[in-house]
Amino acid sequence: MSCKKGDMYTWKGKGSSSISSDVSSSTDHTPTKAQKNAATSEDSDLSMRTLSTPSPALIFPPTSPGFQNGRGSSTSSSSVTGETVAMVHSPPPTRLTHPLIRLAAKQQKEQSHIDRLPDQSMIHIFSFLPTNQLCRCARVCRRWYNLAWDPRLWRTIRLTGETINVDRALKVLTRRLCQDTPNVCLMLETVIVSGCRRLTDRGLYTIAQCCPELRRLEVSGCYNISNEAVFDVVSLCPNLEHLDVSGCSKVTCISLTREASIKLSPLHGKQISIRYLDMTDCFVLEDEGLHTIAAHCTQLTHLYLRRCVRITDEGLRYLMIYCTSIKELSVSDCRFVSDFGMREIAKLESRLRYLSIAHCGRITDVGIRYIAKYCSKLRYLNARGCEGITDHGVEYLAKNCTKLKSLDIGKCPLVSDTGLEFLALNCFNLKRLSLKSCESITGQGLQIVAANCFDLQMLNVQDCDVSVDALRFVKRHCKRCIIEHTNPAFF
Repeated sequence: MSCKKGDMYTWKGKGSSSISSDVSSSTDHTPTKAQKNAATSEDSDLSMRTLSTPSPALIFPPTSPGFQNGRGSSTSSSSVTGETVAMVHSPPPTRLTHPLIRLAAKQQKEQSHIDRLPDQSMIHIFSFLPTNQLCRCARVCRRWYNLAWDPRLWRTIRLTGETINVDRALKVLTRRLCQDTPNVCLMLETVIVSGCRRLTDRGLYTIAQCCPELRRLEVSGCYNISNEAVFDVVSLCPNLEHLDVSGCSKVTCISLTREASIKLSPLHGKQISIRYLDMTDCFVLEDEGLHTIAAHCTQLTHLYLRRCVRITDEGLRYLMIYCTSIKELSVSDCRFVSDFGMREIAKLESRLRYLSIAHCGRITDVGIRYIAKYCSKLRYLNARGCEGITDHGVEYLAKNCTKLKSLDIGKCPLVSDTGLEFLALNCFNLKRLSLKSCESITGQGLQIVAANCFDLQMLNVQDCDVSVDALRFVKRHCKRCIIEHTNPAFF
């Protein structure tokens, strides 16, 4: 038996003549009534197709090999000036063929091992696939179509790539996910489109309108979105808890839209439930914008303001007035933050567990003393590049923050073996220590640390004047420790 579209369907059985029919064109035989009915049914089937299944062209440009070759490329994607265009399709139609051909196809299908898996197992396998691969699986057969669009698989949409037409992709996907609940996609909770530079306000508006149950949104590196689009998402998605707009240089504030503010009470700021906010590399964020963010996002527990170079101590003062539950805070590379800002941050007291003040050149031992005195449960401190920190600051820190697990004081030239001794005698739980480019550190200080901090797992002594014997001593006492060094004699 052989079966090929556009050729002869042939079957030879014992004691019977060959049966053939030309599907594409028949010049020698008159079509039978059954063939006419089959053709009519197929034409009707084609005419009734509806927009339902997103094509993989949502994710890949039409120049991809998978869409240039094969039967699916002519019906699933199109090219307009090299732009990725999203198309949608119905589930694979049921083809009417000769009974013996259907029987052979059925036997071939029964031989497929994956088709023997129950639906729950298939859904579990599909749950590990990214969005584009899940769309491809929906085009394999009718069973896979139904399984691929199981609501449990669509709690997350993840799209990546600089060439993707993300606005169109989000529109098509949300339209399909809204079939059972018109205009509302209740199952979608996470949207990750990081690095998709073609994302615009239009795409975010689609999410805001269709996904009221959204809890997590990551649009890092999408520099075309503006404040208005973020306001729409925050206002229309009241359950949003995780927001990452790092690298979105046009975003200067997080707030409700004017319409939402009018509808809510004067305490509407508490209606924004964002707990995690990453505004790294939002260069135009200023103190006034941070004030607005703090007033509206009072439930913040994780805030990252890395390289927000316009933030000053005044902005941190506003932050501490409204956001008293912050556990993790990063103001690294905010060069205007000084010891006064550290005094404000210290008001978080024992709630603060993570603090990054790397390359804040105005911070000295005074600021470190504020943190050490009031934030006794601090677990992580990154003070790399704070050249005003000395052994006295390290002493305050070691004696008060005894549960410290990770410390980075690299490029602090005033820290010496004396400071390391205070660390070794007080912070026994220390697991990560970075001393990169600390010119005053010697092998003696490292040996004291290794002899007391047995759980040390990472030690960075690059560009430090440390002997091979000292490194071997560390390795002997801290067997799980990974040492980053620049000494070619140690291996």
